[in-house]
Amino acid sequence: MQRRTFLLTTAAAAAASAAAPGLSFAAETNPLLAPWTGPYGGVPAFDKMKVTDLTSAVDTAMARNLAEIDAIVANKAAPTFANTIAALEDTGRTLADVACYYGIWGSNMSSPEYQAIEPAIDAKFSEIGDKITQNAGLFARIEAVYNSPEKAKLTPEQQRLVWIYYTNFVRSGAKLAPAAKARVAAINTELSGLFTKFSQNLLADENTYIELTEADLAGLPDSIRASTASAAAQRKLPGKFIIVNTRSSVDPYLTSSPVRATREKVWKAFVNRGDNGGATDNNALIAKILKLRAERAKLLGYQTHAHWRLENAMAKTPDKAMALMEAVWTPAIEQVAKDVADMQAIVDAEVKANGGASFKIEPWDYRFYAEKVRKAKYDLDMNEVKPYMQLEKLREGMFWAAGQVYGFEFKKVEGVPVYDPDMTVYEVLRGGKHVGLWYFDPYARPTKRSGAWMNAYRNQERFKKPISTIVSNNSNFIKGEPGEPVLISWDDANTLFHEFGHAIHGLNSDVTYPTVSGTNVARDYVEFPSQLNEHWLSTPEVLNKFCVHYKTGKPIPQELVDKIKKASTFNQGFDTTEYLASALIDMKLHLAGDADIDPDSFERDELTKLKMPKEIVMRHRTPQFGHVFSGDGYSAGYYSYLWADTLTADVAEAFQEAPAGFYDKPTGQRLIKTIMSRGNSVDPAEQFRAFRGRDVKIGALMRDRGFPVPPGA
Repeated sequence: MQRRTFLLTTAAAAAASAAAPGLSFAAETNPLLAPWTGPYGGVPAFDKMKVTDLTSAVDTAMARNLAEIDAIVANKAAPTFANTIAALEDTGRTLADVACYYGIWGSNMSSPEYQAIEPAIDAKFSEIGDKITQNAGLFARIEAVYNSPEKAKLTPEQQRLVWIYYTNFVRSGAKLAPAAKARVAAINTELSGLFTKFSQNLLADENTYIELTEADLAGLPDSIRASTASAAAQRKLPGKFIIVNTRSSVDPYLTSSPVRATREKVWKAFVNRGDNGGATDNNALIAKILKLRAERAKLLGYQTHAHWRLENAMAKTPDKAMALMEAVWTPAIEQVAKDVADMQAIVDAEVKANGGASFKIEPWDYRFYAEKVRKAKYDLDMNEVKPYMQLEKLREGMFWAAGQVYGFEFKKVEGVPVYDPDMTVYEVLRGGKHVGLWYFDPYARPTKRSGAWMNAYRNQERFKKPISTIVSNNSNFIKGEPGEPVLISWDDANTLFHEFGHAIHGLNSDVTYPTVSGTNVARDYVEFPSQLNEHWLSTPEVLNKFCVHYKTGKPIPQELVDKIKKASTFNQGFDTTEYLASALIDMKLHLAGDADIDPDSFERDELTKLKMPKEIVMRHRTPQFGHVFSGDGYSAGYYSYLWADTLTADVAEAFQEAPAGFYDKPTGQRLIKTIMSRGNSVDPAEQFRAFRGRDVKIGALMRDRGFPVPPGA
């Protein structure tokens, strides 16, 4: 779940605008400042969004937020949970609403007009975060509540909320001397500008494309040929065929095209995003970001940025994160060596049979020849699977599975404002009662960043009154021709279920306070519910009911299902290695302290030390690593996917051991009660123990990937 995050206040997730007692503001004509109206407790006014309204909306909402903070600080009464912590939970609501619109522009509608004002607004969000966390009077009140003996009388959720406020403020510099506070604030502001520039450079490179000739289209499945035509039509290139420089466009071509020279051309364009020596080159930005992060960590009292980032994560220390990654790295690259040998054998046999020049497997060959090995070993061609992977039917399958496990019902609603005509909105109910809304923005656009992600437009809470959650899933599928279904790959179907898992996490939330609601959890925990949700895609129930052929309507043959299951651990060496290479480089970059780093050289040297297979590249090379350099969110935190997958595999085995498997009702109810509903109201390690009855073990992860299992794991 990659998304922009801003420190507004720790209550940045509610619906209606609110002001502290005694404050008043003039009636607003700016639609971005208006309270959300309509059904379901109000919905975002996406139909009224104008970039020209954004700057004034941000300025007004921030002024309102700071006035609310001032009112709390000015309170003459002794600090209590009610007049300080709970009061903070009720601030920043207007700003949270405005930030929702701002996030949509940043990720889904990044037009030139928006990009022109983006750096200045990013800086404002950074500045208000520092103004709040460095407010001495406010921190004094928070610290008083934190140290008060009265804290013991609070509910467990309230006690955790106090701890979150206190530690977040300390970690942001609340205890620093004035000069150090000022420098941290200056660093944060400078970083916000660098993050924005990095993102804009990457988006620019991802909007480039390679035009294909008829020869380049040879051997492609009809679905990929159609998607290249659709991408060209979107760019007003009728009759042309293009590969856009995004993963959702590039990977299918690399997997299916027999034209080696064009595969190489497409691959090189993709892996050199942000690393082109031109106006959109990100290397200098990265070097500066790393320096500033290292300086900030030192000012805050931490050895490195990585130590700062992991302090409140499940891993706690970089050493523990590194230990997990290193435990998996060696078996992963050993498996790659075996797989490459199988691929090379096919290449050599083809050259012997058909003539031509022999060659060694290169990165642009890997996906293509991996499919040939899959076919040879398991008689499975993933192109045979794609006709059964209709986006709309898979959406129905996600809904059905969520209904079986979590009791959710999904009803399509009309008339709710959207910012793109291809979006759909569904009401989510449980037992006939409203739970929340789910928005779906499925298709690629030139102004939309690549990848897939979940957003929480509004978090669940029942602090002053019940407020339901509003979540969205965002993808970059290539829209089909009118009347034609959108067919996606098996990997993309897994991603679809993954991101829906984040939404399910948010929709299950049942807490009192917005700060601890939904997906507002530790970075190395948040990917756990989403990765768990991927398992329901491959259950027989979903495959048989919803994976039906787009022409015949017949369900996927059992023989094909059996092949998919038999080959489930195939290519895990590749998947694990390309991911871990990115995660390890991320961590190593942020453990390097204030060293002068040339990103290209550092990446190359460290991969050599790791004995990175030359046939594979990092999933995200450093100059295009948006998770890490378009914001602080996943910095020194990309390991989180593996950490979370350790939890995922262990919990998945609990379902597999249950009488009814993944649809076992008691196990599902236990999952809701102990994990999915708890948000951050309970420590994540305690949540896991409450579900599993013990701490996590690595054995399930290794079994899931087909790697050797350590003794006792």
